[in-house]
Amino acid sequence: MGHCHNTINIDAPIDKVWETICNFHDLSWAAGVITSLRIVGTQQGNEIGARRVLNDAFHETLTAVNAEQHTFSYSIDDGPGPVAKDAVDNYIGVVKLVETSEGTLVKWDSSFESANNQEVADFCDPIYQGLLSALKETFS
Repeated sequence: MGHCHNTINIDAPIDKVWETICNFHDLSWAAGVITSLRIVGTQQGNEIGARRVLNDAFHETLTAVNAEQHTFSYSIDDGPGPVAKDAVDNYIGVVKLVETSEGTLVKWDSSFESANNQEVADFCDPIYQGLLSALKETFS
């Protein structure tokens, strides 16, 4: 099984960071990384089963959300290259916020099954790093 693990510290209260990222259908804070977001279906951005297509390429579904624990998870159902549905299975991303003395630690982890786990990680890690940097910039 492959993994990605990315974190960033944000100098902001956990509730403010959660308020910014908790809507699966709103990535306005990541405008430099996400160029388009298309909502698929009728579920709201905080409802399990909400679906989206990012950058006309990444098809994702919200699989869990826990506002009290400041966490949500999603699947990548299809995407480009190493995350295409015929190249990777059981791709699950998890975003979790943890309150710290410096503000909020944002953890963005994923797990997946692929014939080439390193290729998937090398493809996804820079995207997650870009998203986390954009999130931090939102609070600067």
